[in-house]
Amino acid sequence: MSGVPLWTAARAAEAAGGHSTAQWTASGVSIDSRSVAPGDLFVALQGPNFDGHDFIAKAFEMGAAAALSHRRPEVPGPAGLGGPGPLLLVEDTMVALRRLGQAARARSRARFIGVTGSVGKTGTKEALARCLRAQAPTAASAGGLNNHWGLPLSLSRLTHDAAYGVFELGMNHPGEIRDLTALLRPEVALITNVEAVHLGHFDSLEEIADAKAEIFEGMGPEGTAVLNRDNPHFERLAAKARAAGLDRIVGFGRDAGAEARLLDCALEATGSRVDAEILGERLHYTVALPGSHWVMNSLAVLATAAAVGADVVRAAVELAHLEPLKGRGMRHDIDLPDGAFELIDDSYNASPTSMRAAFEVLGQAAVGPEGRRIAVLGDMLELGQRAAEVHAELARPLQAAGVDLVFACGPEMAALASALPARMRGAHAADSTALLAPITEAVAAGDVVLVKGSLGSRMGLVVEALMDMACILPRAANGE
Repeated sequence: MSGVPLWTAARAAEAAGGHSTAQWTASGVSIDSRSVAPGDLFVALQGPNFDGHDFIAKAFEMGAAAALSHRRPEVPGPAGLGGPGPLLLVEDTMVALRRLGQAARARSRARFIGVTGSVGKTGTKEALARCLRAQAPTAASAGGLNNHWGLPLSLSRLTHDAAYGVFELGMNHPGEIRDLTALLRPEVALITNVEAVHLGHFDSLEEIADAKAEIFEGMGPEGTAVLNRDNPHFERLAAKARAAGLDRIVGFGRDAGAEARLLDCALEATGSRVDAEILGERLHYTVALPGSHWVMNSLAVLATAAAVGADVVRAAVELAHLEPLKGRGMRHDIDLPDGAFELIDDSYNASPTSMRAAFEVLGQAAVGPEGRRIAVLGDMLELGQRAAEVHAELARPLQAAGVDLVFACGPEMAALASALPARMRGAHAADSTALLAPITEAVAAGDVVLVKGSLGSRMGLVVEALMDMACILPRAANGE
């Protein structure tokens, strides 16, 4: 990248609709004083439970170049600054952040991609960004920054040299994606799937599909919709895309009508070998992450890469180098005095579809001598009135995957515990904290342990407890 700063005081003031108290340049944008990097513009957002203005001084201590604020700090800045530091004063910092995002989007020459879906959007977004980044400068939303403040923050970080921009759009209520797509204005929209997620806020899967289809409202007639051809809601989504004026729809999946079509695949414990036809081109490639869901994700990635004019062959090669994200399938070997067990950390989130995908991965994992496949599961949230029934339905895919023991926590998981055969019942507890002792006492060398649940189930505590079991083995005298 050239030496052109991301934001100058003048450009930011014009974009945000405010005025700067001093001259400054910023190389990044942050809303968290704990992770401010030197040269960042710190945006002091005010929420129901916090006020970023209380942390402006901390942000300057961390090296912030300036602070976006709708009031002057009540405490002085770090010693030597002679005041709180450079401020960009606005009427409302949330509105100003959105305006920064709009300005960054308007000045960019990148090809913009919006990624949404009930399941797999973050992993697919990361894989797509990696494949494109190997070919040209690519901007992408970090982690799951996909809501009303995450998207404008991600756009405000958009570098001047970006050739591609890959941004995630999330929702759990109708109308939320409509607001986000108006800001992003994507040229390509990828909808990974429509599944039973957030049913507590919708009356039907059709309503969820319609909410996902809001992404098309921010697109022009030359836009492309990339849709899961195997999903039951494909035709509904395609009709919504056509009604929004889109002139191109690309399907991916096993279906014979898919433009990005799976021909064959070999699922293995740590990845898959794939034979596919992508817009008429036959490809053989490797996906470095396990599970049939990642085979489908790879088709979506390659179809989207083709839609923005990237080199599909080079993108396919990059799929062999994918790495799991923290809390989304990351694997750890935990040493014990008499051997080791494998931990699959999928604790970030959960839905019925992603649970089944995780069970498939666990079923393919190689256990050690006398090892077992163990699932440690927390409640899936936001499922509405059918929550108990949906949890109980997990018993069948757990048995099909050859899982030996299931430990579960949360009120909804009680239904699953009751539905399991006695031989598979490890323990059920009220919450993840109460599950720590039973699971750490049960796990042994040779086991493979999957931990998964919705974020609110706090299954990360289980992951930490299992990681803490690691035994620091003595090294041999020769250092081997």
